[in-house]
This record gives sequence, C-alpha cells and structure tokens, in this order.
Amino acid sequence: MNAKTGIEERTQADLRERVKELSCLYNIAHLATQTGLGMDEMLEEVVEDLPPAWLHPEVACAKIVFDGHLYSSRNYRRGSHRQRASIIIGGRSRGYIEVSYRDERPDQDEGPFLNEERRLLEAVAKEVAIIIMHKEAEHDRTRMEEQLRHADRLATVGQLAAGVAHELNEPLGHILGFAQLAHKCPDLPEQAKADIGKILRTSLYAREIVKKLLIFARQIPPQKDRVNINHVIDEVLSFLGSQCATNNIEVSCELSPDVPEIQADPSQLKQVFVNLIVNALQAMQNGGDLTVSTRRDKGKVRIVIVDTGTGMDKDVLRNIFTPFFTTKPIGLGTGLGLPVAHGIVVSHQGTIKIESNAGKGTTCTVELPAKNRAILERER
Repeated sequence: MNAKTGIEERTQADLRERVKELSCLYNIAHLATQTGLGMDEMLEEVVEDLPPAWLHPEVACAKIVFDGHLYSSRNYRRGSHRQRASIIIGGRSRGYIEVSYRDERPDQDEGPFLNEERRLLEAVAKEVAIIIMHKEAEHDRTRMEEQLRHADRLATVGQLAAGVAHELNEPLGHILGFAQLAHKCPDLPEQAKADIGKILRTSLYAREIVKKLLIFARQIPPQKDRVNINHVIDEVLSFLGSQCATNNIEVSCELSPDVPEIQADPSQLKQVFVNLIVNALQAMQNGGDLTVSTRRDKGKVRIVIVDTGTGMDKDVLRNIFTPFFTTKPIGLGTGLGLPVAHGIVVSHQGTIKIESNAGKGTTCTVELPAKNRAILERER
C-alpha cells in the first residue's frame, strides 16, 4: 500500500467518523422538534443514538443520569474506559452523559477515545440541556395555564355561589321566621308541632349551606385576631381525638415551637383544619396514620396534614375545590368542606395545596402569611 492510498483510507475513515457524529447530533436535534415526546422517552432515545457515533460502536454503550434517574442503552455494561460530560442547567449540574467501552480497545487521544468524541459528547450534553430547559419551560407554562383556568373557574363559581346564596337568604329567613312563630302557637297538634320542627331543622341546615357558600365566595370577611396556629391544631385534634381512636388511627404531631403568631380568624381556621382532618379520617376507615406538622418557612407558617388513606386520582383532584362536588354517598357529604377551606385560606392571603395518589394517601399543605413580632405588637 503506497502513501497516497494510506492517506485516502485515513481520509475516508475520518469522513465516516464525522458523518457518524453529525448524524448523532442531527438525531438529537430532531428530538427537540417532537412536541409529544416526554422527558423520559427523549433521554432514552439519546442514549441509543450515542454508541453508533463512536469509533468502536460494537462495544460502545451509553448512559444518562439526570436528577437521580438512570437511562442506559441496550446491553449496557460499565467498562473501565469512560468519557463523561455534565448536563449543566441554570449554572447547576443536574446529571451527566457517559459513553464507555465494554471491552479494551487500542489507545487513541483519550484512552481509546478520540478528541473529536470528547467534543461530540460535550456538544450532546449542551444540546440535551437546551432540550430539557425547553421541555421544563413548556411543562411550567402548561401547568400555569391550567392553574389560571382553574382559578377562573373557581372565581366564576364563586360569583354564582354568592348570587345564589344572597337570593336564598331572604326566603329562608321568611321560612324560619314563620316556622318559629307557628311553633310557638298554643294547642298545636303533636304531629303539626313535629312537622314544624322538621321545617325548622331543615331551614337551619339550608342556612348553614348558604353561609358556607358565602364563605367560599369570600363574602363573609374574617374577624382577625392574634392566633397561635399550634393552639388551633391542638384544639382541633382534641375535638376529633375520640373519632381517631374509634377508627384506629395513629396521630402524630410535629408542631414547631418557633411558629409565630399570625393575624387570622381563629374560628374560621378551626373550620379549615376540622374539614381537612375529617376528610383524612374518612379516607382511613380501616385505620391508618395521620401526621400534622407546623413550621415557619420564609415569612410563612406552613401546616401539613398527611394521611395514609385511600387517596384520590387526578380526575377527583381537579374538582376538589368545586362546590357540591363529592365522592361520598348521598347524605354523607355536601361537597362544601374543601371549597369552604379554600375560601377561608384565600381570604387570609394564604394558599392551600392538596397532593394525592389513589391508594397512597393524601398530603394537604396550607401556607399562611406570618407577621413579625414588631408588626403584631403595633397591631395590639
């Protein structure tokens, strides 16, 4: 073989390597255009595209570690020779891409690897970081849009609920007034007296529903005072203690002693936590664990209620703050517990978040604004 032939063969070999590298980059860039591709599927595709681009694809394998999750190519086996590049997003390493040879191969520029392969791996890591950033931004945008739609639905329902509640208040007041007058009439037959009593009880129940609707619609302003949230939790758990014992539910309290006092309506907050904890108890009919914790977190007081009950699926979660939505049998729930809790928390400039999976329990997180001691002293 003459020198000219050797140069041509090396040139062709180099060209083949460059084509392989460009094909790899093209395939990965193409993944960014596939909007329906999830993060896991995208990273699984990347690890399969890497080995064919290396000098010895027959023994090459690849893996990606991202946010603690592992994605590896088929027949992956960690070899003694590896190349690795970090996935940097927002100035922080969130994982890496690694290519290795399962068997020994002749030394090149970097062990058995070429300098061009090092540059390719770093280019792939940058491209993957860009794709991930775009996908996370898309996910955040979708989530924000859904939250805005949900908030808009709740606002519309709140306006409707407020209108209905105000319209019902006047006729309910007349019914209650006349029923009370009729109940006081002398010489009423016992059956008539019993029937009027039913009218009174039903009317009072209806008025309580109207009151809850007004609270949900934030038409009843809270009567704020200085409140120690730990004392509120203690009172609620004491009130529900016998029910917990009856249902064989183990209660754990993790109340932080440095939680500051807040400005809030104590009776309304009790209603929030009674509603949340009663829901948790009803989800643990066969016993379970209930954990209630409080802590101070960046100018807020955070209350977390965790149960090991039946949980909820995504369809139920989407509707939990909608008035009259309930999964309970008829007669066992009005579907106003969580909407009322939501209305009260929002009226206190706080947030309420519920996370759940069917069969895996539920976590309720309430955050309320904390005021420092100086502000509370001025407001005394």
